Amino acid sequence: MSESKSVSFNKEFWVFLWSSILIALSACLGTVIDAVIVGNLIDEDSVSAINISRTMIQFMFTLNMLLATGAGMLVGMQLGKQDMQRASYIFTVSMAACLVAGLVISFFGLFFPDESTRLLCNNEQFFEPTKEYLRVMMIGAPAYMLMWGIDTMVSVDGSPKLVSVSIFIDNAVHLVLDVVFIKYLGWGIASSSTATVIGHLVGIAIMLIHFYSVKNNLRLTFRGERLEVRGERMAATLRNIISQGAPLAIASICLTLLLFSSNRIVLSTLGRAGIFAFSLCMYLLQIYNLFLGGVCRTIQSFGSIQVGKGDDEAFRLVQRKSFNFITVAMLVTCVVVWVWPESIALLFGADEGDLVSEANAALRAFAVSFIPFCYIYTIMIVYKLYGYDQIALFISFALSLTVIPVLWIVSKAAPGILWYSFLIAYIIEALAILALHKKYKVKFELKN
Repeated sequence: MSESKSVSFNKEFWVFLWSSILIALSACLGTVIDAVIVGNLIDEDSVSAINISRTMIQFMFTLNMLLATGAGMLVGMQLGKQDMQRASYIFTVSMAACLVAGLVISFFGLFFPDESTRLLCNNEQFFEPTKEYLRVMMIGAPAYMLMWGIDTMVSVDGSPKLVSVSIFIDNAVHLVLDVVFIKYLGWGIASSSTATVIGHLVGIAIMLIHFYSVKNNLRLTFRGERLEVRGERMAATLRNIISQGAPLAIASICLTLLLFSSNRIVLSTLGRAGIFAFSLCMYLLQIYNLFLGGVCRTIQSFGSIQVGKGDDEAFRLVQRKSFNFITVAMLVTCVVVWVWPESIALLFGADEGDLVSEANAALRAFAVSFIPFCYIYTIMIVYKLYGYDQIALFISFALSLTVIPVLWIVSKAAPGILWYSFLIAYIIEALAILALHKKYKVKFELKN
């Protein structure tokens, strides 16, 4: 790679990476902001209610990965091949699918709020605040789905800076409205999810600017190659999108199941202090997800463009820079948590000794546990883009499903080390991936 090309490549990589990190804010920081504010302005039980509701956030994020993230990789490949019409068609099918999925969730939020809440929460102490927060979130599902979907496409299409601006404003609006609704208007926990939805709507409006700019290569079109096979073409395109996003979506589905199971196991084993501590750990995971999500989106979008070009050297460089960045970010975060765990508990409004003590132990254990999780998740995407679908699918299932039995066994046999269940499970997964890597004689080379 020539020096001038290298400089341009590095600049483009960092633009994609930092923009992707900000994109991750829209998927994870919202619940963290909500939890910090309601923990201080309402009570600690509201923090737990938001964490219980996160299962629905994870479910919607799963649908987004299935319908938009996979499509983003396909769009990137087509843009790399300069096939703008095909890229636009994939974009259109993806956005239509995201909107329909969001409307279905809205229907259940409007007409079946109690039943939806019962699926996530069987504890009467947390039922009402969970329902209040969850119902607004579900009604606003189209805003979540479109926000995450459009930001993926706009970033792949060459406007990651616009995405960064939209997400910054999205979260600023969300933060301001959170405080206004709760502190000054006294609207309660439901107003927190309302603020999130409004912020996403503002973010979507800003990103739509891209489709009127000279940089835009994508447009809404359902026009197939032949009118008589339009329906068949759309179905085939949707299948291709789902296939591409399947490993990521399966990993997210399993994480949804993990959150659901973990909440119940922890609550039954360690009670109120335990579920509060676990909630803080899940919010800590959102901080890791800022870096993990940024790196993964960079590999998916910027990396997929290099795959579409067939540029093996450039794709390897994307991987190397991504892994170097996430390593530094994770280590710094881990050190901060180990040194100041109590500060995190206090940030979320904890003022009882047993809550703070349990939170300190849990946060330190999870700070280490999330490091192998981030590596395993990132390598799954690399396997997928290199065409090793079987290993990618195995990782997507194993990431969370290995944790559930380990967590259950430890809760029964040695509850004193319950918080290290995740680390034990991730070590087992890493050894299994290494065995599969050798079994399939993997070579990380682009296939013609």
